[in-house]
Amino acid sequence: MVKKVRDTEDFLHHIYIHMNEVGHFVLFSGITMYQFVQNAGPLQNLLLLKHEYKDSSFNIHTQLEFVPDEEVFSFTKEFMDNPTDLRWIDFTDERRLNMLSPQEQAELLYIGHKKESIRSPFYYQLQNRFVYLSNEDESMTKVYFRELDDSLQLVVNILNQVVRNKENRAPFWRRKQKERFPELTMAQFISHKPMLKEGVLLSLYKVEKTKVTYDLEIRFLPESVFPDEIWDELTTVIKQSPDKTIRF
Repeated sequence: MVKKVRDTEDFLHHIYIHMNEVGHFVLFSGITMYQFVQNAGPLQNLLLLKHEYKDSSFNIHTQLEFVPDEEVFSFTKEFMDNPTDLRWIDFTDERRLNMLSPQEQAELLYIGHKKESIRSPFYYQLQNRFVYLSNEDESMTKVYFRELDDSLQLVVNILNQVVRNKENRAPFWRRKQKERFPELTMAQFISHKPMLKEGVLLSLYKVEKTKVTYDLEIRFLPESVFPDEIWDELTTVIKQSPDKTIRF
């Protein structure tokens, strides 16, 4: 029996990920700000390095605007339908923000302008976990992670959310019979961490079986395909056999 070649419509979600361990950042495509906020864990206050948000608060010391932690979700919802250039760094509280030196403030302005850091972008005063840098259409997002494995947990959480959304759309009488939904585990995903340093496309697919099962296909991208152009080349890329497959 000839195996059916999957089409783009057969997949539930695609994520491009390229991890840079030395720089402590990850390049993503296929992840929105909304997904990040939902799945990265509780976020602190956000110091805005580049934005078009009108309801922010103002910090006199840095002359920069920020979003208090209790308003982060409202801030995120505004960009769901109207993505824009968005660059921010999280921080614990405004008192510590006021301790930033002129040099550190200059470094933050550089990050906001160039989307790269002069040195480690993790500051004792801010106690930040992330630096989030996206372009206007969210086709490419660069995130610095204090703990790089948090990037893996983020991807696992997003893919599991896609599965839950898919299964919750099933008829009620079918959902009621299921004890739990399939779940990709961190242990399954982290074992493939070395592949992520080369730049890969993750493609989620629901397997047609009696028992609900999902495949996460991992494909190395050819050097000729730029990350922010992956969606233009998607049909060609997914015709290639996956380099690895995680079934859950």
